Amino acid sequence: MVTKSLSFRAVKLKTKIAPSILGADYGDLNHYLQKLEPFSDLFHVDVMDGNFVPNLTIGAVVVNAIKTTIPLDCHLMINHPEEYIEDFAKAGAHIITVHAEATRDLKKTIEKIHDLGCLAGVSIDPKTPVSKIQKVLPLVDLVLIMSVEPGFGGQAFMPEVLPKIVQIRKAYPELDIEVDGGITHETAPLCKSAGANIFVAGSYILKADDPKAAAEKLRKAVS
Repeated sequence: MVTKSLSFRAVKLKTKIAPSILGADYGDLNHYLQKLEPFSDLFHVDVMDGNFVPNLTIGAVVVNAIKTTIPLDCHLMINHPEEYIEDFAKAGAHIITVHAEATRDLKKTIEKIHDLGCLAGVSIDPKTPVSKIQKVLPLVDLVLIMSVEPGFGGQAFMPEVLPKIVQIRKAYPELDIEVDGGITHETAPLCKSAGANIFVAGSYILKADDPKAAAEKLRKAVS
């Protein structure tokens, strides 16, 4: 395992704020991210293929162009991610998360992510039960629970996913659990109480008049 992975493991289960760059200004991305760095623990990079989800975003080429000291949390909302994870690893991803619904062989894909020196995450959609990923939970570094239907930002939080977080946290007390979708200073505490420790916030931070103040309010809500 390479140094970047080990450094992340050293602060495992620390509460983390991960701004999603889905709504960032891609025309001046690095300058934009520099403004977010002081209050970000991770940058959540949403990768969508227009197939697995009805939206199309960035690929490994853009990830490779990102210059930041903040670890990149690459969330691959794409079909057959096993065909592309090497590209994202080479581009600088620290964490690569794949969807259980989109992968031919989840176990082999997770092993490949680790072999490439990255932390491996697995994600499930709101309607997918935890049983879908039960066999790989001992193998992953992170579980990402989607609290909206993946594809577009700005959706309302779905509280029905909270029992999944509780279920996973009870079984794996030392596993990082990330939640993504509709996260605000009001919904994040619900996820924290259920057992989540990493909070992805897109519109709440990036569309705020004062992103720093919004991020600080969110961090305070889950402290």
